[in-house]
Amino acid sequence: MFGAYVRRWLAVFVALSLLSGCETIGGWFGDDDDVVIEDRSAQQIFDDAEALLADGNPQAAAQAYDELERLYPFSQQAKRAIISSAYASYVAGNMPAARTSAGRYLDLYPSDPEAAYAQYLIALSYYDNIVDVERDQATTTSALQELTEVVRRYPDSDFARDARLKIDLTNNHLAGKEMTVGRYYLKRGHYIAAVNRFRVVIEEYQTTAHTPEALHRLVEAYLSLGLEQEAVTVAAVLGENFVGSDWYAATFALLTDRDLRPEREPDGFFDRIYRRVIQGKWL
Repeated sequence: MFGAYVRRWLAVFVALSLLSGCETIGGWFGDDDDVVIEDRSAQQIFDDAEALLADGNPQAAAQAYDELERLYPFSQQAKRAIISSAYASYVAGNMPAARTSAGRYLDLYPSDPEAAYAQYLIALSYYDNIVDVERDQATTTSALQELTEVVRRYPDSDFARDARLKIDLTNNHLAGKEMTVGRYYLKRGHYIAAVNRFRVVIEEYQTTAHTPEALHRLVEAYLSLGLEQEAVTVAAVLGENFVGSDWYAATFALLTDRDLRPEREPDGFFDRIYRRVIQGKWL
């Protein structure tokens, strides 16, 4: 009698264990509590994942797409599931998962029409998490690299056009970081360090909105160092390119207070910058 009782409960325990080992999709798909995901076709899982995404449950949708790929790796739906999982993870705010899925898609289908979108999602996963200029800009740098990759690999795509706009904004953000650090050094009398930061802006981010101020701050730093010739050369570049700006007016006032006038120095560093910024010449 006791042995039969034990065997009956053991059978129940084994049955429950087996059920728990099979992933059900009731938690994802509502009323189908008794349906095991392994029993659904690739198309059924894909459709259910799409419904989850449309219903505002992107994290569950991403999991469903991933399960489809695991269960039916060679199906037609598996290919779509990878890029769909990347998008769903992105919408859910799970950026590492979005990058992983998009990167896998690029590895498997580098020449596919959706490859540009996969690369764009990777770039967006960084771009959307850019922090203010007071903090570390590693994410901003990664965003710039990935956006540049979109343009390089898929130059004629719609995503490349949007990436170019975001590259400009990202460069402006990185220039802003350099300006923040440069002003910090300038205010504390670390003029050489300040000069180095402002030159980075002029050399690497010369098309951004920070260029006029960077030139003005360089004039300030050079005058503080007693480098008057360098100061007037920078002022000349500022005057040629931004003559109507408040920054040039402030620079001109600094120089005239010392009986100096803006004047370019031929073949110097800032004359090369002048040719690049104003004349568009790189030699």
